[in-house]
Amino acid sequence: MGRRARKLISGLVVLGVVGGAAFWWLTKPAPWSASHWEGLGEPDLAKGEQVFWAGGCVSCHANKGAEGDARLVLSGGAPLKSPFGTFHAPNISPDETAGIGAWTLAEFGNAMTRGVGRNGEHLYPSFPYGSYARMAAKDVNDLWGFMKTLPKSTEVAPPHELPFPYNMRIALGGWKLLFLTDKPRTAVDANDPKLARGQYLVEGLGHCGECHTPRNALGGFEPDQWLAGAPNPEGEGRIPDITPGSKSIGSWSASDIASYLETGFTPEFDSVGGSMVEVQKNMAKLTPADREAIAAYLKAVPAL
Repeated sequence: MGRRARKLISGLVVLGVVGGAAFWWLTKPAPWSASHWEGLGEPDLAKGEQVFWAGGCVSCHANKGAEGDARLVLSGGAPLKSPFGTFHAPNISPDETAGIGAWTLAEFGNAMTRGVGRNGEHLYPSFPYGSYARMAAKDVNDLWGFMKTLPKSTEVAPPHELPFPYNMRIALGGWKLLFLTDKPRTAVDANDPKLARGQYLVEGLGHCGECHTPRNALGGFEPDQWLAGAPNPEGEGRIPDITPGSKSIGSWSASDIASYLETGFTPEFDSVGGSMVEVQKNMAKLTPADREAIAAYLKAVPAL
């Protein structure tokens, strides 16, 4: 091999190493600095409970069909089917071994809003941290305080069932680089307190877009199709369009939407069905003002 060829190969190797190092630096897990979780004071447990219901923790982490107080046992295990494999919701009860009882506020908050696990690993976005990224640190603190009051469970959730390459967590750094943001999903009048609250609940805590927005081949939202409906990841039917121009709720008034979230009945007196049953149960626990804010936001987003 000639001297020129050796230089060329050496140069390519150096470029590869530098490029790999740059990619790692840009996509490595990025928790908040410790100061982000300091000075928040004692959690407000009543507000934490409201955050808990708005965040829909029960829907994935409680046993299927649980009713009453059993809904507060967050033992996990529910299968979440997707085009990338089947995820299993973990135990997030305050049990110190099987659950997250031994975690700190910072560890919990970084998982919720940055998708970073307790051991510094990337978490899969089947856990909707892409929406929870919009959570205020105070809400995270209040939620953490409330969750520590819930029953413990010693059940251990099964591992995810993911084929190669989706079982390689390192690739999630690239996914976050492309899709993880805490910016608004759409523009509404941020000077209107009701709309601002509705946006926070729908785009953040309520993570409505996780089911109601179509995704591209990499699992990121189609940004120009916010809340426009999407295929059911479990393969049965379609999650409806909930924008103002939709056939599902486009003709409903804001009060119709708020009533549906409270009672589970549509203006035509049909009842809620499918996966929305659990969501509606959670929404019924919110204050009337929060349900009205959600309704106002859904009437204000662009019609598609």
